[in-house]
Amino acid sequence: MKELIVGLVQHAVADTRELTIARSVAGIRDAAARGAKLVVLQELHCGSYFCQTEDAGVFDQAEPIPGPGTAVFAALAKELGIVLVTSLFERRAAGLYHNTAVVLEADGSIAGIYRKMHIPDDPGYYEKFYFTPGDLGFNPIDTSVGRLGVMVCWDQWYPEGARLMALAGAELLIYPTAIGWDPQDPPEEMQRQRDAWITVQRGHAVANGLPLVAVNRVGDEAAPDGAGEQRFWGSSFVAGPQGELLAQADTDQEQTLVVTIDCDRSEQVRRIWPFLRDRRIDAYADLLKRYRD
Repeated sequence: MKELIVGLVQHAVADTRELTIARSVAGIRDAAARGAKLVVLQELHCGSYFCQTEDAGVFDQAEPIPGPGTAVFAALAKELGIVLVTSLFERRAAGLYHNTAVVLEADGSIAGIYRKMHIPDDPGYYEKFYFTPGDLGFNPIDTSVGRLGVMVCWDQWYPEGARLMALAGAELLIYPTAIGWDPQDPPEEMQRQRDAWITVQRGHAVANGLPLVAVNRVGDEAAPDGAGEQRFWGSSFVAGPQGELLAQADTDQEQTLVVTIDCDRSEQVRRIWPFLRDRRIDAYADLLKRYRD
């Protein structure tokens, strides 16, 4: 049986960028010490979730790739001999910024990057102000631990991205995430939202016969202008290729999960549930339309 030990680092934002990065680093070291060969961090893990408001000054936080952030985490990946999935605010050019996942190989090199394709623009999530939609498509990244189908947060609501990753040979679906509740919402609405988030991703695992890793932030983060607050619900999890939950973090605690994934199960599951075989690709042309009027 081929196994992969995966670490998920779920943490809250600290008072400074340096202290927040230190939390990511501590979680990575913890996961590696417990045997993880692949470690996944949450979305924009180096600092606060700044998209609650629109502030042009925030663009000063963006960095080139490669750059200072990749240097720090590449050195750590090499030291620990792990593959590391990071999530950075990329400055590609003046006025051109992306929400970018960088996959670092165990030798410290950049295995590949993924630029977030689906960009939300909702109350408390004004990402269209900051991020240009990705232009690299849905292409898995080859690493020493396997072919990784890395996407980011809002991408997780769209089955098309997961399917395209699967069709390109991804062996594992990965979603660094920043999602939470409006603290003013009633408890029943909070429960519905969290359940939907978990359910849709478990559905991607089932529909594609692949294990899935989702890593979310945790903790309360107030908007800089005091106009709102997000309560990130944590709940980072790993699902198997039939959607079974292999592990799940708490909703309100910093936590590093270490999970063993049976990489051979995808082959076995796809033999009994051959969804890829039975796809009617001759009948799907209208998926390229915005809407069928």
